[in-house]
Parts: sequence; C-alpha cells; structure tokens
Amino acid sequence: MIDQQTINQIFERADIVEVISDFVTLKKSGTNYKGLSPFSNEKTPSFMVSPAKGIFKDFSSGKGGNVVGFLMEHEKLSYPEALRYLANRYNIAFEEKELTAEEIQQKNERESLLAVTEFASKYFAHQLQSEEGKAIGMTYFRKRGFRDDILKKFQLGYSPEGRKAFSTEAEKNGYKRSYLVTTGLSIARDDYLFDRFAGRVIFPIHSLSGSAIGFGGRTLKSDKNIAKYLNSPESDLYHKSRVLYGLFHAKKAIVSKDRCFLVEGYTDVISMHQAGIENVVASSGTALTTEQIRLIKRFTSNITILYDGDEAGIKASFRGIDMILEEGMNVKVVMFPAGEDPDSFAQSRSSSDFLEYIQSSEKDFISFKTELLLAETQHDPIKRAQLITDIVKSVAVIPDGILRSVFLKDSSLLLGVEEQILYNEVNKIRSRKQEQQWKREQSGYRSRQEPPTTIPKQPVVPGFVENVFSEVEEREIIYFLLKFGNHNLRLSSEENSEISVGLFIIREIQNDDLEFTNLVYKQIFEDVKDIIERGDTVTERFFVYHDHPGVRKLAVDIFTSRYELSKVWKRKEAYVEMPGENLGFEVPKSLLSYKMMVIEKALNQLRTELQSIEKEKDVESINQLIIRLKSLEGVKRELSVGLGGRTIIR
Repeated sequence: MIDQQTINQIFERADIVEVISDFVTLKKSGTNYKGLSPFSNEKTPSFMVSPAKGIFKDFSSGKGGNVVGFLMEHEKLSYPEALRYLANRYNIAFEEKELTAEEIQQKNERESLLAVTEFASKYFAHQLQSEEGKAIGMTYFRKRGFRDDILKKFQLGYSPEGRKAFSTEAEKNGYKRSYLVTTGLSIARDDYLFDRFAGRVIFPIHSLSGSAIGFGGRTLKSDKNIAKYLNSPESDLYHKSRVLYGLFHAKKAIVSKDRCFLVEGYTDVISMHQAGIENVVASSGTALTTEQIRLIKRFTSNITILYDGDEAGIKASFRGIDMILEEGMNVKVVMFPAGEDPDSFAQSRSSSDFLEYIQSSEKDFISFKTELLLAETQHDPIKRAQLITDIVKSVAVIPDGILRSVFLKDSSLLLGVEEQILYNEVNKIRSRKQEQQWKREQSGYRSRQEPPTTIPKQPVVPGFVENVFSEVEEREIIYFLLKFGNHNLRLSSEENSEISVGLFIIREIQNDDLEFTNLVYKQIFEDVKDIIERGDTVTERFFVYHDHPGVRKLAVDIFTSRYELSKVWKRKEAYVEMPGENLGFEVPKSLLSYKMMVIEKALNQLRTELQSIEKEKDVESINQLIIRLKSLEGVKRELSVGLGGRTIIR
C-alpha cells in the first residue's frame, strides 16, 4: 500500500505535459497542448493536454484522465506501477507499507515480469565485464567498432556459456521460476531450468518508457544448425509486433528532425547512433506491422527506409511499405551500394557524409518501386500489366487525394499508361474497400454496444416504479453539477434569493425522492452533496483525481467537453446556445426533463403491468394500478407545464 502523502506529492510534482511528451509529440495550442492520439489512428490531432487542469482528453477514442491514468492506459501499468514510475522520474522517495503474504502473492504479474527483465538486463551487462564476457562478447562488440558509451547506452551484454548460469543466479536472487519461464529467459525441462540465451551477446529491447521488456541474442558460433538470432517469446510484456528496437533512444531525435530512419537490425541502429544519427529504429528482422508504423507516426509522418543491396529482400518488403502509405505517411527509400548495409556504411563514413548520401539517393517509394520492377518487364506484356496493377494498388491505399493524383501523374509517365486509366483503376479499388469497410462496421456495431451500469430494482419514485434508468437526463444533471455547481441562480427578483446551482439541483432531487441509478453518477452526486454540506467549493481537481476510475473518466469528459447540447435544447422552441450562458433556463429545464423521463418510463411500466393483470381479472389489483396511473399522469401534466414555460430569473 502507498501512503496518501506520497501520492499527493507525486501528483503535485508530476508535470503532465512533460510526462506525456515522452510518448506523444505535443504542440502548444493556446493554453493547452495538442497531438495525434496514441490510442487510435487519426490524421487530425484531437488529443488534448491541459497543464492547468492536469488532465488529458483524447476525443478520438474517448479516453481521458490525469497523468497516472495516462500511464495506466498507454503503458498498461497498474495504479501502483504508474505511481512508482512517476516517483522514479521525479526522484520522489517511494515507500510501500509491508505487504502481507497474501498481498505479495497477488502482486501484479506484469510488475513481477518487469522486475525479472530488469534484473536480467543488469546481469547480462555485468557479465560482459567478466573474463568470459570480455573474451567472447566484448571481442565481438569491439570488432563491430562499438565504443564503451554506446555499450552502456544500449545496455549491451553477454550471457555465459553455462547452460544454467543465468537461471541459477536469478533463482538465487529470489525470482520465481514461473516468471523466468514466462519472460522466455529460461526454458523448463523436467525439474530444471536452462538459459535460452546461453553463449550469446545480448541486445535488450526497451519499451517507450525505457524498461527492458525483451531481449535479442546473437550466437557467435559458426554452426549452421544454431539460429543466428534468438528473440524473447511473446509475453504480457513483449509483443514483437508492437515494438521497434531503439525507439526509446530515438524518439526525441525523431521529433526534432521530423524524420525516422527505418532499418532492419540491432547493429544498424547502434552503428548509426555511434555515427551521430539517432533518429533511427529497427523492425528487428520481423515483417513490418501496422502497430509499429503507428508507433512511428506518433513522432513523425516522414519515414526513410534504408536497404542494403539485396533486391529480393526489398521486393519481399513491398507489402509493409504499402501499409506505411495507407497510414498517410510519407515514404522515401534509400538503397546502399552492393555489399553495404546501414551498419557498415555508418562505420566507414562520418554522419555528414552518411546524411549527404541519403539526401542524394533517396526516392519516393512509388518511383522507386516502378523503376525497380520496370526493368524486369520491358519485353513481357503480361508482367508489365501485373506491374501496372501492382503500382495502382500501392497508390490506391494513400488516403490523401492530392498526393494520389501526383503519384498517378508520375506513374503515368513512367509506365507509359494514360493517366485516366490509372485513375479509374484506383477509384475501383477504393470503392470496393470502402464498401467492405462499411459492411464490417455494420456487422460489428451491435457487438460494440455496452449496457449502462445500473442498480437492479432500485426505486426511483418510491411506490410507483422500479428499475427506471434515464442515461441522457442523468448525465446532463451531473454535467451541470460538476461544471457549474459553484455558479449562482436567483430564485426570484427579490434580494437574497440566490442559490448555487449545486444546492438547487440537490434540493430538487431530494425533495422528489429521486435517486441516480448509474453508479458513477450516483457517486458524483453524493460527493457534491457532501462537499456542499461541508460548506466547501466543488473543484475540478477533487474529481479528476478521484479514487473511483469511472468518476475520474467522466470528470475529464465533462471538464474537457467543447460543448454539450441536451435533447431539451434540440426541441423546436429552444434556441441553441453554449451551455452555461443561461443557467436560469438550462438547469431547471434539465431537471424537469429528467423528471419527465422518469415519469414516462414509470407510466409505460404500469401500463404494461395493467395489460398483464387484466387477463387475470383481478379487480382489486386493476383498481390500484389505475389509481397509480392517474396519479402519475397528474404529475406528468404538471411537469409539462413547467417544460412549457417555467424559468428562474438569473
């Protein structure tokens, strides 16, 4: 458990803009900051961070919260893990109360896995300085030309030849066998463990926040039966399709240069860093994925892919590059001379020479692909037709219409095909794709609906109805409570007749014995009531940093809402205005609308019940229901009058 004083200190010290900037490129926008959503694929920035309020809001996905909430959503950390991350970042002493045996057993598995991988990373780096490590691992790294500062920066290491060296040391330090196996650092055989990476040099793979989450190991043996590279298996920590090697070290340089170099291997990244070029990441030999592309897109829309001279490898990667184009990114391609790759090229040249070569050699991908394949199809009309189809498919995935037209014009000249023919083919492909996407969205719509959280059989109007739930109306009342609870209304033209919006709403709800059925709304209502009864002020911070995650999320939604127009304001007789401009009209109308909805639902339930018991000819029960119906209809008439004209002078 974490003491409240430490939590308060963390929230006071943590700069939400500073923390989120480690993961998202933010740009100043008035008093706030904006960036592309890290939770969804978008082209127009709708991710907002408010330093004054200490909150973020992602309008594309609906996610929002405080700095801890962001880390929990983005890095998939538990609440204690997110607090610990911030404490470490801001050098805050972080102490937890001694846990019971049961609490230790229940500690988050991800936290335990991270502890294992961090231990392993330090162990492998330390082993590089051992006698065996120097003779084998360090010799290899020196041959690659890596300096000590680079070895330390990337935490490069060595795993000893002994088949059980690491596993034995880890168990001796108290790390559970199950976690060693889950992370893939150890492999279980019968009743013993042996090391997955034994006898290999180690390349730790880091998350965006800098934690070691996986490893790549390279063998130095020439035995063809042994895999040259081994990677950590998939786990709760490490998903290779969502990770790019070197991104943690490259993200700041990518932002400042507004470009990312994409290479294939670990040593390509490391050599380029050593040459002074830091805006580089690697796909680590795996096929490029959409998740990896979107990782890069958080920091820049410009990718330059660096290839060695292997044409077969380039052709195999064409599908991945189409995926980059589909994400709306700008792609350039550089091909190194035969026998060269980014690693060797960076080591033999200065950073200025390296960058000069890239600038003079890079081509846009469509031109590069056309020129590369055109040479193979000159005398074969069938292959030429296939090439044209291939190029058209690549252009068709580009979301920007102007860019598509530019590439089609260039392709028309290169391929010797009329531009209109290419346009027609692109339009056919895009139309088919849009139709397929629409069908998928329609078929999946119902499965995405989530029922509201309600209290079953919770009486809303005692003696009349049960299970009444009015989502829109309840939410609007909470909206006014939080956003305008401290504002005043004047009940009449007389002096000293003012009342706060919060107190007015609370009295109206309590006077009619109404109760919120949504658990989150109910919690907020009770909290506001307690605050007002104590004579305190309703503050944003109290709800944004609330213990209840649902309250935190709703508070952020309300405090960051651009505007909200209820069903009440969409009726013909209403005029459209920004909420809060006429609280004397808005607040009572919202309350009346809420009460009307409760009554209407109660009436519907009673009518259904009446139809059911009429078949049983239970005269006494029928008469009781009729009395209740008439009573509710009278209440409805009163509410209708209020909705038709009752206002409060502001």
